[in-house]
Amino acid sequence: MRRHHSTTPPPTCTPRTARTTRVTRVLGSLLLVTAAGAFAVGAAPAEQASAEQVSGGQARAAQPLSQVIPAPASVKAGGPAYRITSGTRIRVDGGREARRVGAYLADVLRPSTGYRLPVTTQGAAGIRLRLEKGPFGAEGYRLDSGAGGVTITAREPAGLFHGVQTLRQLLPAAVEKKSVQPGPWLVGGGTVQDSPRYAYRGAMLDVSRHFFTVDQVKRYIDELALYKINELHLHLSDDQGWRIAIDSWPRLATYGGSTQVGGGQGGYYTKADYKEIVRYAASRYLEVVPEIDMPSHTNAALASYADLNCDGVAPPLYTGTNVGFSSLCVGKEVTYDFVDDVIRELAAMTPGRYLHIGGDEAHSTSREDYVKFMDRVQPIVAKYGKTVIGWHQLTGATPAKGAIAQYWGLDSTGAAEKAQVAQAAQNGTGLILSPADRVYLDMKYTKDTPLGLAWAGYVEVQRSYDWDPGSYLPGAPASAVRGVEAPLWSETLSNSTQIDYMAFPRLPGAAELGWSPAATHDWNTYKVRLAAQAPRWDALGIGYYRSPQVPWTTD
Repeated sequence: MRRHHSTTPPPTCTPRTARTTRVTRVLGSLLLVTAAGAFAVGAAPAEQASAEQVSGGQARAAQPLSQVIPAPASVKAGGPAYRITSGTRIRVDGGREARRVGAYLADVLRPSTGYRLPVTTQGAAGIRLRLEKGPFGAEGYRLDSGAGGVTITAREPAGLFHGVQTLRQLLPAAVEKKSVQPGPWLVGGGTVQDSPRYAYRGAMLDVSRHFFTVDQVKRYIDELALYKINELHLHLSDDQGWRIAIDSWPRLATYGGSTQVGGGQGGYYTKADYKEIVRYAASRYLEVVPEIDMPSHTNAALASYADLNCDGVAPPLYTGTNVGFSSLCVGKEVTYDFVDDVIRELAAMTPGRYLHIGGDEAHSTSREDYVKFMDRVQPIVAKYGKTVIGWHQLTGATPAKGAIAQYWGLDSTGAAEKAQVAQAAQNGTGLILSPADRVYLDMKYTKDTPLGLAWAGYVEVQRSYDWDPGSYLPGAPASAVRGVEAPLWSETLSNSTQIDYMAFPRLPGAAELGWSPAATHDWNTYKVRLAAQAPRWDALGIGYYRSPQVPWTTD
């Protein structure tokens, strides 16, 4: 099962106090361990780069280029480091979108460095962002660093933006703070050439079980962007709440969105709210994938409009966590009028390529009705210019040409079910891999985790990372895999602190599985790089689970 069946209200306890105890720096020995090759830092008399004294008498070295998450495709470290100073400028070559990336970088660096860092289109600059034709792909980039400066080159603005995320990780973690820090701000010398393994690298946020505000969603977007995730899947409707305003069916939001798990007040996004989320995600080079789950997981809609029920009687609103009991009435024509209206309005607000139609856990819908429903609904998505994504149960019907199935089964899922998905992949259906006992971020880490569920088992950090998407599903061709997505269901989560605790430290691993070449995937080296991220999370105010599997550094 994808969901939890207990109706126990979500716990009110907060994540363990251990996550508030954080590291303040990465030890020199850890930096030596994480370096993938020789790392030499040159020093000039005026710009000593190998180590400088900072307040308290501590020495700070440039971060190794090989410490980045996700692991870059190619790293060639060596040569003198570059130091950002009060004289550093950010030069941008490549039009309006490139200038926006430059402004974003300046906004990241200015609070902690205290430097002006003007963004310019001419003259000398310590940091240069450059768009040019080359073998970078849609999201790839090259980062060159030396004593004279740092240059990030890409074919597309998305590549520049991803290169900026790498640059952030090459700077001391204190660069993420919102007040002036002592520095120095060193970028190790060398070259990073990088591009993603998969085009689809997603994270899902369930805003239906518990509603999250626009600002809370934006916070999560920023966390996703740091690790080069490019798809934000928003689970906008379920039994417990409908979260998007639809003009032609207004009670979906005003009534269907009026509650949540445990009986809270719920909430919904106005069209302006949703467009702001889409805009903000686009500014971080994430595409929003909206999901309207159907024909099951629809109690909020059924409660809002009696006509959507086969018996014409609206059920009460639901605040529990059981699944599979609700279904749109497949035999009624009004059902497809409803679906058409919702998809039309949602597609008009969504510039991205995809629209997710759910399709899982339709236990109260017969197989015949399920197939009939999907045969009617998939063409509606195509009519409004979107590509269908559905949970992998879609493969039990007839996936539309170009459709993508999102696999959420377990390692232990039966062979017949896996074979059905693999056969669809062989026939041309794309796959997004989200195995629940690997990358469902709402699964408990251990039995003692105060938040989350455990129906898929306990998912510690190593288990979440230690699998290969390209060979995970038996019989499915590797070419069918479009990417990886880490879903976060919200039965037990109601605020950003709880989101952070369940997502970190597992989210960066899912991002690496989607971005990095398979040859770079190695738990023993990854866990050291992961530990080195902790000071950055501290600086960003991200609380995390301090897994005993990770060699966290101490001061």
